[in-house]
Amino acid sequence: MKNSIHDKWMSVFFYVFIAVFAAACLYPFLLVLASSLTDESTLLRDGYKLFPSVWSVSAYKAIFTTSTIPRAYSVTIFVTVTGTFLSLVITSMAAYALSGRRLYYAPHIAMFFYFTMLFSGGMVSSYILTTKYLHLQNSIWVYILPALLSPWNLFLMRNFFNDIPKELFESAKLEGAGESRILRSIVLPLSLPALATIGLFYALGYWSSWTPAMLYIDNPDLFSLQYIIMQIIRNVDMAQNIAVAGAQSTSQVAPAYTVRLATAIVTVGPIIFLYPFLQRYFVGGLKVGAVKG
Repeated sequence: MKNSIHDKWMSVFFYVFIAVFAAACLYPFLLVLASSLTDESTLLRDGYKLFPSVWSVSAYKAIFTTSTIPRAYSVTIFVTVTGTFLSLVITSMAAYALSGRRLYYAPHIAMFFYFTMLFSGGMVSSYILTTKYLHLQNSIWVYILPALLSPWNLFLMRNFFNDIPKELFESAKLEGAGESRILRSIVLPLSLPALATIGLFYALGYWSSWTPAMLYIDNPDLFSLQYIIMQIIRNVDMAQNIAVAGAQSTSQVAPAYTVRLATAIVTVGPIIFLYPFLQRYFVGGLKVGAVKG
């Protein structure tokens, strides 16, 4: 059956609406990118524009002239990749154990995880635990181990496991498969959408982490990218205040605002480029459980 004229016009309307909405979402990112490549004096005089009259890469030079940026990138990439992988392993194992009535006291054990979502010991107790008992100060593992498991992601994964048909587990057990084999060969392959979603949550958390560097790390070789960027912004702000106090001419203004915009591009860029590779798993997640046997 051919689509009616009304259906065709509705399709055109939805496509136009989606295109306009996508452009509206993309515009702020392009504006930040263009403004980060603008001369500081031009930005202060003309404001934010997609096509500035004077282009400049001084903000990126201020960021990448220091030799600590490549090292901080390597630290952040290692923390993000290693931490995300370990977090997915621990989260999936714990969620599988708490799902499907495999443990007699599973609801009571889950209550301990849920309790940590409501109450926290605070920064002082966390600092004492990390430094005095775990001895993680000046170690790259201080970024990973304290954030290894998120109770919220644990419950999301457990609910996803509960939606998998029980017949699959029963048939696997009849074939002699153990719990570890079922998790590895059946549950995890069926849970790629959930793993991709939760993995993105973990990756965002590890990539944006800078508090451990401020609290527990004194070695500059272990500083994360976000902590280095924060230091650069502070230094640029200080230089700008000194310039203003000295009545410096507008032609020699330090790139303070453009540095802030450039740091946003540097820090969020890799995560933005990561999302398209995970998009197909989010789309596939809409189909999981749609057909029941």
